[in-house]
Amino acid sequence: MKMLHQEVEGLREKAGPSRAPAGRDANAHLMIRAGQAMPTCRSSRPRYGGPRSLLAPALAYALVACGGGGGGVLVGTVERTLIELDAPIAETLVEVGVQRGQDVRRGDVLARLDPTLVEADVANAEATLAGARTGLVTAESDLTRLTRLHASRVASEQDLERARLSRDEATARLREGEARLVAARHRLEDMTITSPVDGVVDQIPFDRGERVPAGGVVVVVLDAAAPWVRVWVSESLVATVRPGAPADVRVDGIATALHGHVLDVSHEPEFTPHFALTERDRVHLVYETRVAIDDAPAGLRPGVPAQVQLAPSGRNGA
Repeated sequence: MKMLHQEVEGLREKAGPSRAPAGRDANAHLMIRAGQAMPTCRSSRPRYGGPRSLLAPALAYALVACGGGGGGVLVGTVERTLIELDAPIAETLVEVGVQRGQDVRRGDVLARLDPTLVEADVANAEATLAGARTGLVTAESDLTRLTRLHASRVASEQDLERARLSRDEATARLREGEARLVAARHRLEDMTITSPVDGVVDQIPFDRGERVPAGGVVVVVLDAAAPWVRVWVSESLVATVRPGAPADVRVDGIATALHGHVLDVSHEPEFTPHFALTERDRVHLVYETRVAIDDAPAGLRPGVPAQVQLAPSGRNGA
């Protein structure tokens, strides 16, 4: 691994003042140069790249191509689920009850938006519902009275029919009022932002007193569930990789290897990025694969580089 990184750094130095592209194109340029500078790797396994990360798939292929053997070594990055909690309506942020990096439990209150207008909507819905209930009681009383009068041949059939329609209309208004009240109370609950999972507060984009637009992210929570590493498996190895297969994961900054297992393998292959394609590279495919870290230490951040040693086919039951 160290020799590979030294080789890559050497490529960067050799590229020097030459017109190597910047940004994503620079990664593509490096991928092509890396392939040209590794004549000692006689493996038939193709070089590959993926659109999510250009340099990581290139290094991953280099490791696999030179590794031979049953297992493959791939590089990727640690990832965790980020949950964005947004504002249902445009409103002022009146309370922030947490800080970045703070551990939270499911249901903990994180922030509150100004509930004044929504509370007024709730009061209006309650008043409307009360009026609808009164209207239904009156309509039912009128229908009962007219039913007796019709039986006594005092009220006409037309009067009785109008009473029935009034009763049905009052019933519909009551149901509408009940629905409006439920919706208003739900909006009021949404003014209080709570954590849906156990995790860590990752970001708080707005400060207290700022007006958050509708759909604006109020708090971002990093899920405490087990993280995973996203890697790319070449088409020559994908048949030997199965969900549940064990794997060893090495993370930068952690001395010992961590234990993991394959979560899933994409059914859809990805081609080498279009701007790095040559006639020879055009048919090279990779499959996005997620490897869970079973014994990840607390606080392991997403984005940290990691290397995954896949188990030989004999260990994964293939």
